[in-house]
Amino acid sequence: MVQILSSDFLKIKRKMIWFLVFLGPIGVIGLEALNFGLRYEYLTDRYKNDLWGGLIGEVRFLSIPALMIGLTIIISMIANVEHQTNSWKQLLALPITKFKVFTSKFLLASILLFVSCTLLFVGTILFGVIIKYGTDIPLVNLLKIIYYPFLAAMPFIALQTWISITFKNQANALTIGILGTVLSLYSISFPDWVPYKWPLLENHWGGPIYSVIAGVLLGLAVYLAGLTDFTRKEVK
Repeated sequence: MVQILSSDFLKIKRKMIWFLVFLGPIGVIGLEALNFGLRYEYLTDRYKNDLWGGLIGEVRFLSIPALMIGLTIIISMIANVEHQTNSWKQLLALPITKFKVFTSKFLLASILLFVSCTLLFVGTILFGVIIKYGTDIPLVNLLKIIYYPFLAAMPFIALQTWISITFKNQANALTIGILGTVLSLYSISFPDWVPYKWPLLENHWGGPIYSVIAGVLLGLAVYLAGLTDFTRKEVK
């Protein structure tokens, strides 16, 4: 498994995928820099009772759609490495199981998105210090806002991995992912059981951790469904 995952990392070494991993958090922080640059006095006065809480809330507003569209594009590009070279048959002809191949793609996508989230975590701290919001950083709250949506979005990571691998035409995966991103923008009004709402961490169940648990469990179910389909179907 480690060898296959290492091989997948080598395949994306000179691809635009790493650029996108960095672009997401840089884009979010860049937009917040513009936002605070234009409205610094207003926002500082608005959040004067909790400066870091206000900043984290502003970052959270942009990070969710960035996560959704980011996972769509990154996973599509990971799968397309094999599709473009028509190397699925050669890959599956090797003495490795389909389980390991599918799982490696899923883990690769998850690791890359985790790295992107970590960059956003560090970038938010640096930005807050630069705009002089002090060093009394609510690290626990920031960790939750950055990493909880990532865990709650596991169903979509698994789904996009499944679709991107199954269909050579990546327009299918991209269309579904983009529609999902649009839905997530309006998901605050959705019932709590709708997965597109879970990355927002808003629910009536008693706390954001329930959205995370639901996301991880459904993500595991979708991963297993995708794995089962992949092992039974011949990938062209």
